Parts: sequence; structure tokens; C-alpha cells
Amino acid sequence: MHTVTGAAGYTGRFITARLLEQGHRVQSLTGHPDRSSPFGDQVPLHPFRFDQPRHLERLLRGTDTLFNTYWYRFPRGDRTYARCVEETKTLFRAAREAGVRRVVHVSIAQADRSTLPYFLGKAELERDLISSGLSHAIVRPTVLWGRGRDVLINNIAWCLRRFPVFLLPPGDYGIQPVHVEDLARLAVTVGESTDNMTVDAAGPEVWPFRDLVRLIRDKLGLRCAVLPAPQRLVYAAGRMFGVFLRDTVLTRDEIAGLAAGLCVSDADHPPTGTTRLTEWLDRRGDTLGRTWASELGRHYR
Repeated sequence: MHTVTGAAGYTGRFITARLLEQGHRVQSLTGHPDRSSPFGDQVPLHPFRFDQPRHLERLLRGTDTLFNTYWYRFPRGDRTYARCVEETKTLFRAAREAGVRRVVHVSIAQADRSTLPYFLGKAELERDLISSGLSHAIVRPTVLWGRGRDVLINNIAWCLRRFPVFLLPPGDYGIQPVHVEDLARLAVTVGESTDNMTVDAAGPEVWPFRDLVRLIRDKLGLRCAVLPAPQRLVYAAGRMFGVFLRDTVLTRDEIAGLAAGLCVSDADHPPTGTTRLTEWLDRRGDTLGRTWASELGRHYR
């Protein structure tokens, strides 16, 4: 049996689906135990209860591999990065006490190369897992996309479909998106290993970000103008759209991380993903951006 955090979420859902396809039993730890499991009775949902580490330990007993996707995209209310870090450390300790064979932890590309709070928290958790004594694999995705539920590629397309102008921070920074199913395949594969490792999950294509936006626009047959703008103006536009959408469109850290070129894999790591966005857009581009993927709707409402 394997345990996946957030099997009803985005990344966890695809990891869970792949495990079930291979015939494994799966349970999930979640912050939303009241929601129905997308896998029905196949995957029971259990609440995290980080304030009860013994409870976590009991739930994890008998688990072969813990696949951890737990994280906050941005702080909200009392849900801070510091809190998420401490809760995840509690989860790792419970896994060790429960005798879990291996932990596959989803981090972020270039986690140790930025002073942005998002990356600092991810890097701290990587160090904690490495020092825990647990057999582990740290998977570092660049930017995830796929199935119309990601908050970047899908929502870029949503904006391109509806507005005459798309603003982006100026510069030649790159982006290397990886399909969520490629990430799931990689996570399950490294979960079967016994070697401790850190591996990037990155797609086979890299673009300057402005060219990626134009690619999506052109493949969808749209006329939206793609223009550079100061980061503060991009952030202000995101805030304005966020009020209308009742969502957080972009954070300052996300804009800064993108402009700093943190959404690409380390040059020493060959791409692990095989799904090409260019080919996917030719086949299924008409489905992209039809609905807005809401982060607040997914986690807070």
C-alpha cells in the first residue's frame, strides 16, 4: 500500500491514478477529508491532523512509499510557509516512526538557488528529508501543466482568449513546463528505487517565456497582443483580475521567480518529461483555457 498526500488535488491525483493503474492499494492524507474522493472507495481520504503526530503515525503504518505533494502555493491567513514547513517535518517524522520504506517528496526546480520565501521553504524541507535517515527521492518539477487544471499554462490561455493585451515581465528568462502525467510517471518510478536521489521533472521543450505565450496564442488562433511591462504593472493587473475572478492570479514572488529564470531545469539534468506542448496544442489546444483554474477554489472554498 502507498500513501499519497492530496490525492484529490492536482499533482497527487495523477500520482494516485498511476499507482492504481499498476495495481497498488492507495490511501490519501488530505486537508479536505470532507470532499469526495475522485477515485471513490478505491482511495480512502484521511485528515492530516498535524497536531496529533501519533495519529499520523498510525495512518502511515503499513505504507510502503509516501508520496508527498503537500504545500501552499502562497500564504493565506494563518497558512504560512513556516507553518507548512513545520507540518511537513511532522509528516516526515511520523513516516520514520511508522516504518515507511521510502518517501517521494515533490519539491521545486532550483529550490536551493533562490532567496524567495517559496523556494527557501522548499529547500529547508529537502534538507530535513535528506537528514531524516529515510530512504528518499526528491522530485523537482519546473512548471506543471496538463488536463486544464494547472494555474499557469491553462490560465495564460484563458487570458489570451478573453483580453486584447497580455502583459508579461520584460527579459529573456526561460520556461520549461512539464506535463503533470510525466511528473506522476517519474514520481512512481523513483518510488520503486532504493537509492537516495534528487531529480528534476522537466519537459523536453524550453522557450523564452514571451515566446511560450505567443506560441499558445498562435496555436489557438487568437489576436491578443503580448507586450512587456514592468513587474509592478504585471502584478497590479493580476491583482485587478483577481478581484474579478475571486482568486489569486499571481504573487510578487511568482513574478520575481519567473523573471529570474527559476522555471527551468538545471543544465546538468536532462529532461525527464516526454510530452511536448507544441504537439499537444495541435491535438487538444481547443480545450485549453476554456475555464479558469482557481487556486482559491481548489484549496480554500
